[in-house]
Amino acid sequence: MKYRKFGKSHMDVSEIGFGAWAIGGSWGEQKESDSLEALKTAIDEGVNFIDTAAGYGKGKSERIVGEFLKTRPERIYVCTKTPPKPGNWPPSPYDDIEERYPEKYLRESIEERLKNLQLESLDILLLHTWTRAWNDNPKALETLQKIKSEGLIKNVGMSTPVADQNVVVQLMRAGLLDAVQVIFNIFQQEPVAQLLPVAQETGTGIIVRVPFDEGVLTGKFTGHETFPEDDFRIRYFAGDRLQRSVERTNAIKEEFKDNEFSMAELALKFSLSHEAVSTVIPGIRNKEQAKINTGVSDKRNLTEEELEKLHKHHWKRAFWYAGK
Repeated sequence: MKYRKFGKSHMDVSEIGFGAWAIGGSWGEQKESDSLEALKTAIDEGVNFIDTAAGYGKGKSERIVGEFLKTRPERIYVCTKTPPKPGNWPPSPYDDIEERYPEKYLRESIEERLKNLQLESLDILLLHTWTRAWNDNPKALETLQKIKSEGLIKNVGMSTPVADQNVVVQLMRAGLLDAVQVIFNIFQQEPVAQLLPVAQETGTGIIVRVPFDEGVLTGKFTGHETFPEDDFRIRYFAGDRLQRSVERTNAIKEEFKDNEFSMAELALKFSLSHEAVSTVIPGIRNKEQAKINTGVSDKRNLTEEELEKLHKHHWKRAFWYAGK
C-alpha cells in the first residue's frame, strides 16, 4: 500500500481508503459479519483511512466502524459527514444557511458523530452538501473552524454537491476548507480544470468518491440489472442511464482490452492519477472487494499515453437526468 500526504495536515493516508456507505445500508442487503470482515481485510492490507457519514444507515455505518476501531491497534483516520437539517437536498438557493446548519445543530451532530465512532476528536468532519448561495456567508464553515480550535475536529471540509462541484473553489481560497470530497472518475473529469489545481495551491486534502460511477465502471454490469427498492442505484440508474453507462464502459474495455488492468483497476488508477488526490474511497462490502481494491495500490501507475486515451472518455452529462 502506498501513502500520500493529506493536504497540509500531519496525516499520511493510504491512497486506497475504505468507503463505508454500503455497510450502513442503501445498497441492498448487507450482513454485518461481511462488513466487519471487509474492514478487517482492508486494514490488514494497509488501509488506514475510513470514510463514513451520519446518513449511512442513520448512523449504522459509524457505529460499526466505531466498534471495529476498538479491535485494532493501528492509527486509523476516520472521515465522517453531517447533513444539513431536514429540507431540500441539495439545498435550494433560497435556503437560509443558519436554518439548515445552525451552530446548536452542528454541535449536537458532532457529539453524535463522536459517540457513534467512540472517539474523542474527529480526524475530518465534512458538511455533506452545500449551495453556492452560501459562499458569501459561509457561517457554518466558520462555526466548524471555531469548533476545530476547541479540539473536537482536526480538519474541516465539505462533500461537494454533485451538480456544482466547483462551488468549493472560492471556499478553499478563503482558507475555510482543510478537506474536500469530490467525484473524480473516468466519466467525471471536470475537477482537473480548476478544483484539483486549487486544492494543490491551497494545500487542501482531496478525497475522491465514486471512482466506479456507482459500480458501472467496474465493467461488471450488462445494462439489464435490476436493483431492489432499498438500493440507491435504482434511482441513480433510472430511465436509460444504466444502458448508456454500460455502452460507454464497454467502449473503454474494448480500447484497453490488451491492457493488464481490469476495468475496476483502470478506474481506480485513473482516480489516483492527479497529484492533488490524497486518497480514493471505493465502496467495500466484503473481503473479496477489500482484497481487489487495496491491491491496486501496488500496481504500476497509468502511462501518459493511457491517461490521454482515458481523457477522451470524459462524459459531459448535461442531460444525464433526462433518461427516456
